[in-house]
Amino acid sequence: MKLNEALIAKITAAKQEHLLRYFDTLPESEQASFAAQLADVDFDALPELVENYVLNRPHVAIPDDLGPAPYYPLTPRDEAQKKLYADAVKCGEELIRAGRVACLTVAGGQGTRLGFDGPKGTYPIGPVSGRSLFAYFAGGIRRTEEKYGVKIVWYLMTSQLNHAATVAFFQENHFFGLDADQVFFFTQGTMPAIGYDGKLLMNAKNSLALSPDGHGGTLLALRKSGALDRMKRDGVDTISYFQVDNPLVPVVDPKFIGLHHLTGAQMSAVMLAKTNAMEKLGNFCVTENRLQIIEYSDLPKELAEKTLPDGTLAFIAGSPAIHVIDRAFVEALTAGGKLQLPWHRADKKIPFLDEAGNFVAPTAPNGVKLESFIFDALPLAEKTMVLECDRAEVFAPTKNPTGVDSAESCRAMLMDRDRRRLAAAGVPVAADAQIEIAPALAVDAADVAELVKLRKITEIVSGAKVVIE
Repeated sequence: MKLNEALIAKITAAKQEHLLRYFDTLPESEQASFAAQLADVDFDALPELVENYVLNRPHVAIPDDLGPAPYYPLTPRDEAQKKLYADAVKCGEELIRAGRVACLTVAGGQGTRLGFDGPKGTYPIGPVSGRSLFAYFAGGIRRTEEKYGVKIVWYLMTSQLNHAATVAFFQENHFFGLDADQVFFFTQGTMPAIGYDGKLLMNAKNSLALSPDGHGGTLLALRKSGALDRMKRDGVDTISYFQVDNPLVPVVDPKFIGLHHLTGAQMSAVMLAKTNAMEKLGNFCVTENRLQIIEYSDLPKELAEKTLPDGTLAFIAGSPAIHVIDRAFVEALTAGGKLQLPWHRADKKIPFLDEAGNFVAPTAPNGVKLESFIFDALPLAEKTMVLECDRAEVFAPTKNPTGVDSAESCRAMLMDRDRRRLAAAGVPVAADAQIEIAPALAVDAADVAELVKLRKITEIVSGAKVVIE
């Protein structure tokens, strides 16, 4: 086959002619797939990307007016705020009941850091049952549906690397009790890796060296996959966004959703009070009256450690990547089929094909991968809202096998959450007991209280290993 002349012209104008070196030697089937890869690259924008992010290292400028972002506190400050929170819960429940809310999970990663061979969402995180991360979220969705008498569509973003395995896992597990048509799988976009000389890298004669385009790419992938169109047809205008490694997150939080709606926000975020000045969470900040997140590695030490008169951190608001986003806002950000977000540079060791056609596995960084981050949409919103939540109730990331933010700490937090809910319902739980409440039975303390009455649960004794399901 022959490449489109217009595409060849774009490749040439971008000074990437080396990509065509082996094209004519490829079998026709490989030519077709490689041509599709090339057609997906925005060669018009490439020279500017190379100039700004590869040949020159982008500098994160800290604005002179940078200040801590305002937020709605965990505990209401006064009676007016107490009423607002109560109204928010009612509003959120009405929106859920009306079918206006969908769930969105970013699940493109593998379990490599966990020492696990498979999509991260298939990792067995249940502290007693061993149920998977996906099973936790599916159970939460099922209970929410039961609670509000509504069907909730779950939009699940995979990657090219794990898409087939993820879909197969859901099929093998009968979609964890959900209907197959309410789980909408779509694949994350990719960006070509760029060598330090500004040339796109190839990892084979028939393929570019591609990498996922970051969680900000979720927004464009929603458009390209038809997910936004389906949301519109279904009457969904509010998206509950969370990441696959955090099974403690409420899949749908009425208070958060309601407050987002009542404040007129286009994009909202959960904040956690940082445990220390240098905790590895993005920092909620404000500049020119716009909310933005400054990464922990970019916030100057003197600002990170700045304190208020009462001794608390000034920049105390950290981001656990939990959001509520308006569908209309995503549509605006992706109008014209392009994502209106900045890129972030990551220097990596990228395997590539050299000029002689030899495959090279570098031992030092040799190029740049570009990613977009979803939090960069915040300053583009006309109205935003930040709500403080209790870390013990919403955030237990599963990133490492042991230690901080690990499978070990996550399982402990899941059990602690269930212990607290049982204790609040009058059920003593022995300190050494292992307890797990199936997410399909309970998404909040009120559910656990009802469950205790229904099951006549009176005590969890020492040494017990109990799964309530």
